[in-house]
Amino acid sequence: MEGGNSPNLQLQQLPLATAAVSVQPHTDSFSYKENLIGALLAIFGHLVISIALNLQKYSHIRLAGSKDPRAYFKTKTWWCGLFLLVLGELGVFSSYAFAPLSLIVPLSAVSVIASAIIGIIFIKEKWKPKDFLRRYVLSFVGCGLAIVGTYLLITFGPNSHEKMTGENITRHLVSWPFLLYMLVEIVMFCLLLYFYKEKNANYIVVILLLVALLGSMTVVTVKAVAGMIVVSIQGNLQLDYPIFYIMLVCMIATAIFQATFLAQASQLYDSSQIASIGYILSTTVAITAGATFYLDFTGEDVLHICMFALGCLIAFLGVFLITRNRKKSVPFEPYISMDAMPGMQNMHDKGIAVQPDLKASFSYGALENNDNMPEIYTPATLPIVQEQHGSKGVSAPPYRVLEHGKKDILPEFSTGLQPEH
Repeated sequence: MEGGNSPNLQLQQLPLATAAVSVQPHTDSFSYKENLIGALLAIFGHLVISIALNLQKYSHIRLAGSKDPRAYFKTKTWWCGLFLLVLGELGVFSSYAFAPLSLIVPLSAVSVIASAIIGIIFIKEKWKPKDFLRRYVLSFVGCGLAIVGTYLLITFGPNSHEKMTGENITRHLVSWPFLLYMLVEIVMFCLLLYFYKEKNANYIVVILLLVALLGSMTVVTVKAVAGMIVVSIQGNLQLDYPIFYIMLVCMIATAIFQATFLAQASQLYDSSQIASIGYILSTTVAITAGATFYLDFTGEDVLHICMFALGCLIAFLGVFLITRNRKKSVPFEPYISMDAMPGMQNMHDKGIAVQPDLKASFSYGALENNDNMPEIYTPATLPIVQEQHGSKGVSAPPYRVLEHGKKDILPEFSTGLQPEH
């Protein structure tokens, strides 16, 4: 009896063992291979995006400096930039389907590195070796640190992988860690929005925190949508799940509001500040969202987590140094400084000078910056010397301002009436 029933028991337990194996995570070699594919796609995408944006900027500058009446969208350079932009965005979008979210998000530092290198190569001014090193040493140091940080991110990134099916995404969506995270994020977003709109707290940290909170939801939904599309292409259709369209709508909505706040920040602050602070805040919040929604760091040892955090900090420092070295453009406005004109009152508005500072450097066309010659922009002043009667041996001034009383009026300029004797 026991010998005859044992084969049946083994046959009945076989499907259970097979099902258990199917839900286990991938082997280490295959997981690292997926991490490498996702990281390479992200690096390629950010590199192509940086090239595309610089091409479109070059197209605008070239049209502005010529007499070509064509619009920018009628030039081949602009369309080439647009094509590369779409290609780069597709590369970044597809990278989320292969690698963990916490690994892909910090790799956006590649675009900052590429922009810095392109700006140095195609800069339009003459320089000496000493001036070049003095001006761009921070950019080189920042690029080196960002590259080291990127290497640490790829090497010690999280290694958790699962198929982005509708059931898995729904299970993560209703898990208590993500629900608690969403509650904290909604409260923070409402408070920041209240201070920004009602209290006029137009600080760069406030605006970019709003962008980062929205961006964390954007990357979470992007990974879900990209993963479900890849799983559908592999043969397991996931597009008939309602969660796919919920994630798609959330992705589009958060991206639109994120772009709106970024546009408002660009009107108030310099682009270099937005790039550095925005990268740090968005990366930090997005990694937190990935760790709570997709459980990216589950099963990782302490050494890998510490090295990954060190890579993030080094990449943050590199991006900060790169953006800090960008020279702020000061527009040249040839106004006359009324401060130097004698007898004229200074024009101020509540203590703030109305006239611009003419000692700032400027560049126009092929002219180089004249940072060492501020005196050529200083308004010339003419000395005013009052006439001193009775003084001898005094050299004549360039011109004199004569102050006369009523008694000093000449007869020929009188009214014609003869004085009474």
